[in-house]
Amino acid sequence: MPLSPSAAASVDLRVESVEEVLGRVERGLGTVLDRASLVRKRRSLGARSGRGTWVRVERRGVERIGGQGWNGVECAAVLEGIAKPEWYAGLAWREDDGAAMWRADETELVAAPPVRPGGRLTEDPGLGEAWWGTLNRSLDALAGARTNRVATPDTVPVTRESVAGAIRTAFPEAGIDLVLEEWTPAHADLNWANLTAPECWLLDWEDWGMAPRGLDAAKLWGSSLAVPGLAQRVLRERRADLESRSGKLMALFFCAKVLPYADPRDPLAGPARREADRLLAELQAPR
Repeated sequence: MPLSPSAAASVDLRVESVEEVLGRVERGLGTVLDRASLVRKRRSLGARSGRGTWVRVERRGVERIGGQGWNGVECAAVLEGIAKPEWYAGLAWREDDGAAMWRADETELVAAPPVRPGGRLTEDPGLGEAWWGTLNRSLDALAGARTNRVATPDTVPVTRESVAGAIRTAFPEAGIDLVLEEWTPAHADLNWANLTAPECWLLDWEDWGMAPRGLDAAKLWGSSLAVPGLAQRVLRERRADLESRSGKLMALFFCAKVLPYADPRDPLAGPARREADRLLAELQAPR
C-alpha cells in the first residue's frame, strides 16, 4: 500500500497524506489513534491510542533495513534497569511497490515531554539531580547488556570504517590512530528530543545495538555544546566514557558529522570547531 509514487528517500511524512497509513495501523493493532495528538516527523509518526498507549509509525527504504531487521523497539523490551517505555505490540508491512517498509510499535505512554522536541537546544533545561541519576543508571545498565544487534545511528550501521571515514573526511590532516577497541550496547540516537523531563525517560529505541564506547555520551554532549554549562555537566556525568580513547573518538565523530555542513550561524558551529581542535590535540598526543 504505497503512500505515494515518490522514491523511498524523498518521502516526507510531515507533508504527505498519512490517513491511509493510520487506518492500517488502527486495524492491525485494534485501536483508534487520536489525530489531535499526531506528531509528524520526516520519516515517522506518533499518536496516542484509544487505550491510553503511544503508537509510533516509521517508514524506511528497504535498503536501510539490513540483516538484523529493524525491530529495535521490540528487541529493547528485554533490556532491564533502563527508564524506557514498555513495549506492547508491533506491526510491519511492505509497500506494494517494494520501495519501503512500515513498522508500528505500541508502547507505554510517557506523559513527560521531550527536553527539546526539535531544533538546537540553546537554553539550560534545568535538570535536577534525580534526572541525572536516572540517566546514569539507565546508560550503565544498557552498557552492561548483551546483544548481537548493531547500532544504526541515522539508520546506517555503525562500523569502524564508517567512523574512520567520517573523521578522515572532516579532518584529513589529523593523522591519528582510529582503531576502536571498546564496543558496548548503545541507544544510538541519544539527543534532547529522545529524553524527557522533568521525569527522565529514554525514547525511540529503534536503532539501538553495539557501538563504539561513548557513542551515546558523545551525542548528548555534542547536542549540548550551544549551552556550555550543560555540555560540561554531560562531560562530568559521563566522564568515564568521554575521557576514554573510544569516547574521544566518538566526540570527534560527532564534530566530524556537524562541521562540514554547519552554517556559521549555527550555535553548534563555533563550539564544535573548538572542541574538535582540543580532541585532535589530545588524540595526537603519545599514549
